[in-house]
Amino acid sequence: MKFYNLLLLFSTVLLAQTDYPKDYFGVPVDIPIYLSGNFAELRPNHFHAGFDIKTKGREGVEVHSVADGFVSRIKISPYGNGNAIYIDHPNGYTSVYCHLQQAEGPIADYIKNTQYKEHSFEIELFLKPNDLPIKKGQLIALTGNTGSSQGPHLHFEFRDTKTEKIINPLHFGYDKFFNDTRKPTVAALYVYPLDDKTTVNNSKRPILLNLSLQKDGTYLANKVSANGRIGFGVTAEDYDAASYSKNGVYKIQSFLNGKASFGYQMDTYSFDEMRYINALIDYPKYRKTGQRVQKLFMTTAYPLSIIKADVNNGIIDVKPNLSNVYQLDVSDFFGNTTTINVPISYDMTTTIIDKEVVESNYYVKVNRENIFTKGNWTVTFPAGTFYDNFDMNFNVRGDSLYLHDEMTPVHSSFTIAVDDAKYSDADSEQVYIADVDSRGRLGYNYTTKKGTVYTARVKSLGKYTLARDTTKPSVSIGKSIEGKWISSQKSVQLSISDSGSGIKSYNGYLNGVWALFEYDYKTRKITHNFNEGIVVEGANELKVVVVDNVGNSTTFETHFFRSQK
Repeated sequence: MKFYNLLLLFSTVLLAQTDYPKDYFGVPVDIPIYLSGNFAELRPNHFHAGFDIKTKGREGVEVHSVADGFVSRIKISPYGNGNAIYIDHPNGYTSVYCHLQQAEGPIADYIKNTQYKEHSFEIELFLKPNDLPIKKGQLIALTGNTGSSQGPHLHFEFRDTKTEKIINPLHFGYDKFFNDTRKPTVAALYVYPLDDKTTVNNSKRPILLNLSLQKDGTYLANKVSANGRIGFGVTAEDYDAASYSKNGVYKIQSFLNGKASFGYQMDTYSFDEMRYINALIDYPKYRKTGQRVQKLFMTTAYPLSIIKADVNNGIIDVKPNLSNVYQLDVSDFFGNTTTINVPISYDMTTTIIDKEVVESNYYVKVNRENIFTKGNWTVTFPAGTFYDNFDMNFNVRGDSLYLHDEMTPVHSSFTIAVDDAKYSDADSEQVYIADVDSRGRLGYNYTTKKGTVYTARVKSLGKYTLARDTTKPSVSIGKSIEGKWISSQKSVQLSISDSGSGIKSYNGYLNGVWALFEYDYKTRKITHNFNEGIVVEGANELKVVVVDNVGNSTTFETHFFRSQK
């Protein structure tokens, strides 16, 4: 463990010595830079990887390359980053532009040609330096709302080209756009008893501490009386002086009696580390309340590179005849800091609030493989599936598996298998292992079958069952075009959905020729633009085939007339 902490310290020293170019890169948009999300902001299952730049609530803002380079990667997807362009620059960094409405110029032509060549709206391309060279300031795209975006904006980020580590854009001189003199806000500070023997302020559960503002601008928490191992957690947020949007904080550092205890600084990290956010936060509280409390301790060490921890991993052992002072500094990139002091003393206080009872019949150890079987269900957890050891409830009732609950975070995939011979070979093609939410809705998991055993890899605890989907996907058009002249229309749009296992693929054809339909999963609509030149003068035949994840398919056919003049 000492070696691990020394390694983190060494990595931090190297980071501090990195000389990022301050004036090399330009701005990606010709409008003021206001943020709706900053680097490393806490998001579901990940840290935010860059800036979310506001676009005045609209799409279609021009996006320009921030420096010379070449398009190294293009990904078009209805999910995640949506339409995204990656540009490698000769100084060793890559700029990334996401949720785009559409590409422009040679990039757009390259994308469209590939989509028609591969007969697919979704594509991912890795290009060579001479394929699509780019100049600084060149128009590359228009901003949009594609993928998992919740509103029009530009997601913009930087990566190290070789390592693909994400880097805080503020290091590249973008800090000059934010005249920030506001201190971060601490919304809540919690103290946690970390074992069954410890009581904190008469409680064996986490306690919210009251904070009072002092004359010097710091905060004083009410006294903590404890008799064992404790840790702290904080909910904090930051606002810059321009955007008025709630963002994540840049740096958190705790001290015990003047010595650094636990902290992190949001400079750079890898995509492989993203899911460790679920170890950093109080995950059960987040699932129950939506509040993200950042824990300033590790009961089981996890390799998140931004963390600097002492030999006790931020855990404080409160012992008799010793008083402690705990200090917490919460800072933004510009050095504005909110400081909280917490007095800690030993006290054998009486327990008034007992530890919350957890129903369990098995014990899971994080550093070993765990295999559990009951009835016809078997669950296999590889080592490292979870962040901490825990008591697990594992049960089978009727046809369903009850696997603890969703309050416990899962880091990596595990395997669920069920042996069930009630389906014929023909029927079994439509069978899959489904997760069941609190409303009884089924979620599809890719399932394989060998003999009578169905197997799926999943990434969350909860209720599972074996389901069969016999329902075909739905395909509809808002206003019928059957036999009509639609010369004034610039596109044709259909709605596609599936109430069972979900849509796996769709394909559209005009006059027997594959036609590109763009898919927006948020609206469940597919759209073909007539300016692509596939429609012909006069009569046109349209066919759309939609297939769900277990093979059920629906074919929609219609015909219309259109004048190209």
